[in-house]
Amino acid sequence: MPRSFDLSANYQGSVAQVHAAFADEQYWLARLADSGADDATLDALEVAADGAIDVATTQVLRADRLPGFVAQFHQGDLHIKRAESWSAISGDRATATVAARIPGAPASVHGSGKLTPDGAGAKADLKVTVEVKIPLVGGKVEAFIGSQLVELLISEQRFTTAWILDRQH
Repeated sequence: MPRSFDLSANYQGSVAQVHAAFADEQYWLARLADSGADDATLDALEVAADGAIDVATTQVLRADRLPGFVAQFHQGDLHIKRAESWSAISGDRATATVAARIPGAPASVHGSGKLTPDGAGAKADLKVTVEVKIPLVGGKVEAFIGSQLVELLISEQRFTTAWILDRQH
């Protein structure tokens, strides 16, 4: 049974600054290099004339780094394909859709979110659904993925805030 998670991240940068980072190829290359994955690639980055952003990445975790219960159900390295689409900023906010999949594995993540002003900074709120179609243990794997998403969002928020602050000086 799919599990939903509500995630949020606060940034020390405006909606426009966070959105501009998401549209910057150098940001993505640096973020992926900092991701902790064994290998990571920026597969696509498209910024429309109106400012809408589509990003596709692949992150690879070597098999020897996977938790035992994950390795039981997935042989070899784990290739995580992520896609994010951010709308152009409208007023002072942007919306997003996010998705992740692991080719060859019965797992998927999808969700939506918004980027809004929050005091002097910005806040991203995401609602994400994780589904793992493995009888009996799917729920355990979904809970594990959910906890990893929280850690990932914290790490990406810290990276994005540092990226923005570094460019203000």
